[in-house]
Amino acid sequence: MAGADAPKDIDVIIAGAGIAGATLALALNQAGLKPVLIDPVVFDAQVAPTFDGRASAIAYAAFRQWRALGVGAALEPHAQRIEQILVTDGQTPGAAAGGPSPFFLRFDSAEIADSSDGEPLGYLLENRHIRAALAKAVMDAGIEVLAPAKVARAAFGPREAVVTLADGRELRAPVAVGAEGRGSVIRIEAGIGAVGWDYPQTGVVATVRLEKPHEGVAHEYFLPGGPFAILPLTDNRASLVWTESRGRGEALKSARPEVFHTHLMRRFGDFLGEVTVEGPVFTYPLSLQLAERFVAPRAALLGDAAHGVHPIAGQGLNLGLKGAAALAETLVEAMRLGEDIGSEVVLERYAAWRRFDTVTLSAGMDAFVRLFSNDNPLLRLARGAGMAAVNRIGPARRFFMTEAGGAVGDLPRLLRGEAL
Repeated sequence: MAGADAPKDIDVIIAGAGIAGATLALALNQAGLKPVLIDPVVFDAQVAPTFDGRASAIAYAAFRQWRALGVGAALEPHAQRIEQILVTDGQTPGAAAGGPSPFFLRFDSAEIADSSDGEPLGYLLENRHIRAALAKAVMDAGIEVLAPAKVARAAFGPREAVVTLADGRELRAPVAVGAEGRGSVIRIEAGIGAVGWDYPQTGVVATVRLEKPHEGVAHEYFLPGGPFAILPLTDNRASLVWTESRGRGEALKSARPEVFHTHLMRRFGDFLGEVTVEGPVFTYPLSLQLAERFVAPRAALLGDAAHGVHPIAGQGLNLGLKGAAALAETLVEAMRLGEDIGSEVVLERYAAWRRFDTVTLSAGMDAFVRLFSNDNPLLRLARGAGMAAVNRIGPARRFFMTEAGGAVGDLPRLLRGEAL
């Protein structure tokens, strides 16, 4: 993919060709700017089933963005509509324990059909299918991808960002975007600090085949060790996101298949019939990390480089996709007005647009984790009462559903399904 010489006349250097970075590149390219993507992993490896076992709940507004960028048709066969979400405050061991809890929340897409144009609450997609569709779209669009390639350092001058790759090549552009995850070299080189902490938890992720139809219903059980989610996939499969203590998470990953299956069924119960694990079991350490700023002179941060959050409500990737839409719109508008797209005044517009939403959602997720990942009887009573109240108040339920769909607030055009 990469030639011997560094590409010239670049408008935006994007470090990180993951889901957020590739989406940003497609949006910029469609509007006439020239992006270049840099990634340590070639696209072919990123789409292998063993690369990333996760599935993501994509807000319907984020899916509109992909439709507007021409990727919707490739993704739709792999997208499972989420028609209902059932949230239960469970006791140990979980879904299998006793009768239903009196404390539960039910979200139903039919309640917001009028305001969402019949959209579901969201879509469940396996990350590898998202990566494959974006990779093909990037190649078809002729966007330059340097991979495998790694950013070694970056310098930010008064007129341009200079990014030096590990092989010595230098790239120059008015702005460099760090979209390469929590250890972002662009973030560090731009002098942007980060705050955060680890959770004493591991996310255990597996894909299972179900005997009975899931009917597009997502289940989330809040157990003392952390949430246990059953997320519907196409072909009557489900993605399990199972939060456990670090020690138990590692034990589950290395357990023999029959031992893992026994533990799984204790939490799952039998309401979906026999459950068969397909493919490997993955584990991911859980932590929160927020960049102290989203921009610096000639630099902008996107996705996990700006905000790595707990996966409790599946909002991390949606935050990154919202950020991609906002950053693309900000840079494209500046280009059309003849402004310097990497100037502080332009980049600060992006930061101001995304800062409040990101910080409030990250803080909310953190509070949610602390509130629900414990077995304190007083907290259990308080959260149960809160869930029961929201369940009875129609407007509150509908607000949460619209918020989860990403359709609240000052939306970028791409999230409304409009081209830039």
